[in-house]
Amino acid sequence: MNWTHPRRMILLASALTFLGCPPPSGPTDPPDASTGEPDASTPYEWDGSYVPLEETGNWSGPGRLSACTFVPDNGACDLSTFDLSACDTDSLVNAGTEGHYLLTTRDEGPAAGDPPFINAIPFKLPNDGGTPILGSLPMTEEREGNVRLYTNHVSLADGGTRRTALVTCESPQAPELTGCYAFCRNGKRVSTSTVKSDRLTWRAGESEASGLELVSESRVDIGYPVDIYVTKGHAYVVSVTMVASKPGGLTVFDVSNKAAPVKVKTVQIPGDSYWNGVWAKGDALYVASANKGVLLFDISDPADPKLIRNLPGGSSAINVHTVFVEGNRLYAASNSGVLLFDVTTPLEPVTLNRYAPYPGQPHDMFAVGDQLYVNYAFRGYMVVDASNPNDLRTLGTFTYPMQYSHHNAVGTFAGRTLAFEGGEGPGEHLRVLDVTDPANIVKIGSFQLRAPISIHNMLLVGRKLYVAWYQEGVRVLDVSNPTQPTQVAYYNTWRESDPGRGDYFDGAMGIRVPGDGYIYVVDSSRGLLLLREK
Repeated sequence: MNWTHPRRMILLASALTFLGCPPPSGPTDPPDASTGEPDASTPYEWDGSYVPLEETGNWSGPGRLSACTFVPDNGACDLSTFDLSACDTDSLVNAGTEGHYLLTTRDEGPAAGDPPFINAIPFKLPNDGGTPILGSLPMTEEREGNVRLYTNHVSLADGGTRRTALVTCESPQAPELTGCYAFCRNGKRVSTSTVKSDRLTWRAGESEASGLELVSESRVDIGYPVDIYVTKGHAYVVSVTMVASKPGGLTVFDVSNKAAPVKVKTVQIPGDSYWNGVWAKGDALYVASANKGVLLFDISDPADPKLIRNLPGGSSAINVHTVFVEGNRLYAASNSGVLLFDVTTPLEPVTLNRYAPYPGQPHDMFAVGDQLYVNYAFRGYMVVDASNPNDLRTLGTFTYPMQYSHHNAVGTFAGRTLAFEGGEGPGEHLRVLDVTDPANIVKIGSFQLRAPISIHNMLLVGRKLYVAWYQEGVRVLDVSNPTQPTQVAYYNTWRESDPGRGDYFDGAMGIRVPGDGYIYVVDSSRGLLLLREK
């Protein structure tokens, strides 16, 4: 999760967050099938055959999202900016007037030959008559008949003005709406988009849960909880800072009683409060810090983590976003590439090298043996030979238009190596890739829920893929036939009534399945949830 990347700033027009982290391992953990071994398809039915699927990107189909248009050369960003003559404004009587929405926006002015820029912006309509919020902007509402206009006006320090305007056009199906969006500066239109909404209630026809039941729920009081690791009878939950008044850190729960976890310690460090990923091996706990690299804690007393030092050390600030341990290797996604450490002695890591074929920060990684699979954000999904840490070689890449490769899990099915890759952002979804030959990666399957809502983290355990899917909650997919992932269970963690809802990156984030019969989930508002499969 990277709250400072330019695309992410555009995506929300507010400070939001990017997370990630894969499955557990380590000498003190219970057996775990989520590292991709043994053969996840045996004795299941898939025979290894498939039809290669064309990769067309995230938004190859939809054209304009609404019938409204823009009055030429009108940079007022008020009602006169929009032409609503083609809109069915009578239908707007059915449009929603309260609740949480995601507005998918389609840019009206891409460069010739470029695909339109697709964005997603949270839109909150309070049910108490309060101020509407678009992204992070408080909006003023005006009405003309059934049409609603939402505007934000800012006077700039240089004497100029900045205006944002959203107008409703029609309601194709209550409570959803379509419309047009414009951004103006100093009386000139800077950007225009058509928009459509998705109300963030549970999916049509769904109840709170199917196939999963809630065992316990424990609040996390610090920051914005995003990831979790479970070992030694304790759950380690890390949080990032969303607002200055709630800095992030580490919260430790004793989970020996699954029905009633006990909070035993909170760790915070002034000036270092954006902790986005966590992993453990033996008596070592590794925490991803945006300020100090990897924080190394001694958890020989699991209820009382003690900070030893930060990795790789030195005075330079290093932003580490996620961490992953495979065998005796620790990987850390940093602003200078993927850092590699030897953790044969877990409390005494040794710096090995870094994988950085491109500038910019990779988001996450997964490893099986000497093979490293990197979600390199806008650069794509990469397979790396890490057998010799002094000679890291890219074996293959998988890319598509407007991508943000975010997280992945890898396993062996019918003798083939398959990757389950999830992107983050509007239109991103689950892709199933045959990576047996990294130089010729083939898409063989996919799975998507509501298009604006993206996946956060996932774990492959046997023939099941466990997915933390932001506002879609927890989804369990049967991938015994990986060409056709099938949902077999879900739990809707996201509720409009929960405090603090309203971000694009909001809902189910961290997930672990450590092999003790429970699913551990971190929800950005509700905290630590323990689920059990029925």
